[in-house]
Amino acid sequence: VEVLKGVDFDARHGDLTMVMGPSGSGKSTLIAALSGLLRPEQGRVDALDVDDMWKLSSGRIDRFRLDHCGFIFQGFNLFPALSALQQVEIVLKFQGLSKGDARKRAQLALEEVGLGHRLHQRPSALSGGEKQRVAIARALAKDPQILFADEPTSALDGENGQVVIRLLRRAATEHGAAVICVTHDPRLEAWADRVIHIEDGVIISDERRTPNPDAVLASH
Repeated sequence: VEVLKGVDFDARHGDLTMVMGPSGSGKSTLIAALSGLLRPEQGRVDALDVDDMWKLSSGRIDRFRLDHCGFIFQGFNLFPALSALQQVEIVLKFQGLSKGDARKRAQLALEEVGLGHRLHQRPSALSGGEKQRVAIARALAKDPQILFADEPTSALDGENGQVVIRLLRRAATEHGAAVICVTHDPRLEAWADRVIHIEDGVIISDERRTPNPDAVLASH
């Protein structure tokens, strides 16, 4: 099955790029291909100073993702037995930070997303919005150059969704990351610097726009 068809895609640092389309349009496949999780049968993926990612060994691709990419998923992907602080620390330790430095950076990241008072809570004690903010803190703590978000607000109400999209906007404007967010939620377009629509694996429109950081995300 051909999921993506002749897609030519690039992303700028400091931009929030919204990739929009219905379920099954190829949005998540695009993120998987761009991040080195899924090898395209044709074409190439260039990222940062890497020309043609798939010429690297699988270990070097894994290291590239660890060092340069952050990921935020619809399902949060948190470890049930770990506290919010530990969820963020563990990634930093994999990067090679000392226990003390990892803890300091993890705490700062959680404070940035408004969870400084929930550091020691496990996922079972957190709301859906809080879980997603832990996931965002985990991604931002690494100071990634590329941030991938796959349907980050689809499981959230309007209030929590607004918190999440504003944090993604800050990741672009304050952290300078290239933020690539895939969604089928048209409410999120207002925050984007660029909106790409994809259907049946084909990009049908690609538009730059002026984002509205004061937009209000109404509930579904």
